[in-house]
Amino acid sequence: MKKIFLLLFIFSFLGCQKFEKEINTIYLIGDSTMSEKLLKKRPETGWGEMLRDYFVEDIQIENHAKNGRSSRSFIAEKRWETVVGKLKKGDVVFIQFGHNDTKKDERFSTPEQYGENLLKFVKETQSKKATPVLLTSVVRRRFDKNGKFYDTHGAYPDVVRDLAKKHKVALIDLHQMSTQKLIDLGEANSESLFLWIKKGGHPNYPDGKEDNTHFSKKGAKVMSSLVVKKIRESDLAIKKYLKEP
Repeated sequence: MKKIFLLLFIFSFLGCQKFEKEINTIYLIGDSTMSEKLLKKRPETGWGEMLRDYFVEDIQIENHAKNGRSSRSFIAEKRWETVVGKLKKGDVVFIQFGHNDTKKDERFSTPEQYGENLLKFVKETQSKKATPVLLTSVVRRRFDKNGKFYDTHGAYPDVVRDLAKKHKVALIDLHQMSTQKLIDLGEANSESLFLWIKKGGHPNYPDGKEDNTHFSKKGAKVMSSLVVKKIRESDLAIKKYLKEP
């Protein structure tokens, strides 16, 4: 009889408890090509904004990427400190810098410093038993007078590739994939992926806009689809949260 009362008490106690499923989070850190945009910047869209469309509700996405940031300034402004303070076991951090690390101002990092900054993100992510994922920079739209694509990132993408290989970190080579996408589309057809707006074509840009770095909504969707394709092909645990293609 005592055992019956004990079991009833236990079941009653358990019934009063609220068991909430722990939701893991994908954190995005990077620059303007990935970041969420202000209304005054629309239709400019960061590819990170589109990731939500590919995942089921059992995972959260926090986009901490910010316009104009390099790996150096992201650390200096304590933005990384905010992210790493939130990390828990099972979380994932997508790390994509490079566009602004090359600029000769207060954001500048040499390739060596760039690698050191990326390694800091990796090690501190791993210290929280979360998973770092390195991404090479998405390319700018650049074609020469003969219509041949050329790159502007120099040695920086190779720094990411070498770091991923040396430290056995997951790599999404967005630089390589976006390069191929622009080559396949060609100079004229690739224009629609970027923020090209005719004069009077949008109230945010009354004089028009010809931007070969930042994406249109279409372009952001294309770039995010490349990232998702690589996730599906990877060993990353988060691929189980992807919706069916």
